[in-house]
Amino acid sequence: MLVNLRGVVTVTLVLVALAGCVRRKKYENPIKTDSQQPDKVLFDRAIADVEKSRFEVARLTLQTLINTYPESEYIAKSKLAIADSWYRQGGSHGLAQAEAEYKDFITFFPGMEEAAESQKKVCQIHYQQMEKPDRDRLHGVKAEAECRQALLQFPNSKFVPELEQMMREIQEVLGDGEFRVGRFYSVKGSYRAAATRLAALTEQYPLYSNADEALWLLGDSYRRMGKNFEDKSASAYSKLVSQYPLSNRVAEAKDRLAELDRPIPDPDEKALAWMQYQLDNRGKVGMMGHAFGIFGKRPNVKLAAKSGQPPLTIPPPVIPEGITPSAAGGGVSAEVGAQTLTGPSALDTQPDARAKPPAAAPSQPAPAQPAPSAAPPEAKPAQPPAASGPGAATQAAPATAAQQESTSKKKKKGRFLGVIPRR
Repeated sequence: MLVNLRGVVTVTLVLVALAGCVRRKKYENPIKTDSQQPDKVLFDRAIADVEKSRFEVARLTLQTLINTYPESEYIAKSKLAIADSWYRQGGSHGLAQAEAEYKDFITFFPGMEEAAESQKKVCQIHYQQMEKPDRDRLHGVKAEAECRQALLQFPNSKFVPELEQMMREIQEVLGDGEFRVGRFYSVKGSYRAAATRLAALTEQYPLYSNADEALWLLGDSYRRMGKNFEDKSASAYSKLVSQYPLSNRVAEAKDRLAELDRPIPDPDEKALAWMQYQLDNRGKVGMMGHAFGIFGKRPNVKLAAKSGQPPLTIPPPVIPEGITPSAAGGGVSAEVGAQTLTGPSALDTQPDARAKPPAAAPSQPAPAQPAPSAAPPEAKPAQPPAASGPGAATQAAPATAAQQESTSKKKKKGRFLGVIPRR
């Protein structure tokens, strides 16, 4: 019992010591001078507030500096510090404000070195909010777009290696989501939908860790769709053999190519070296990750590639299998078309259906008349003369309603007089 108590106390002390060592990263002052100018004093005071997590006070001080000294050399650094304060504050609201501030900084100061860092921060904002492949992919798509923008707009930045690795991990998550959908369609038997998903996946994300399995399922889906898709099936198997030579599916892909009487390609040397490097440096998920990974929302990116140029082109829209794009305009061809009529058509030669009179309604038996009452007959009101002309139908309708009302009153009066005994 005493030994267990000592162990608990030791672990507690170690955790307390580690917690004391963990401190928030210091916010470095970008301008280190001994000047006592008022704008410098305001800037230093704001940076000290940011380090102490007094973000609201820091932003008020920085905004005062910007409004009071518009020609100061600290204007650009102040706007960047405002964005950094929102970023360090965190939360969905803080990160959204930080993204807006970083984009404003890039707009006003595109030539500064910090503009590339600001674009990288925008990418990180969405990267940190990415969810698992089977969940909402909104932040994953935005992170890919922002990282692509950073790599294309600032190709000579010192942040390029970090951005490229971030791009590989983002595409790993997006590719895994597409692979799960394609595999589901393949197992279900919807091979056309599976081929559409898997073909787009293998073209857009060649660095995806499970791209070889995606090519295998793609070739199998085309094979099951009939002889018209044998060429596409053989192309998928050939790409698997040449671009992913260390895959477990290579032997089966070669057998399928032999069945189709297609040549078996040789493995690409660069692809062989790249895949060997990935297998040697691929991360592994530990026991704790397998046990508690289902409870978190963050994706696992340990299987992402560690080398290779991630594709930076915007993927074209996915066209479903069976629909061919038009060669002229790049659109999609359809079976329905339109043509201009030059001669008489059916509308001119055949009679108009609206001119035909409606069919006569079937005759119905006349309703039974009520028995005459004992009341003395009364004189019927004189009927108005029938009207002629265009307004005849309009005048006839009110007269008919009045006659029906008068007849109903007579029937009720007759029944009442029949009940009262006569003297």
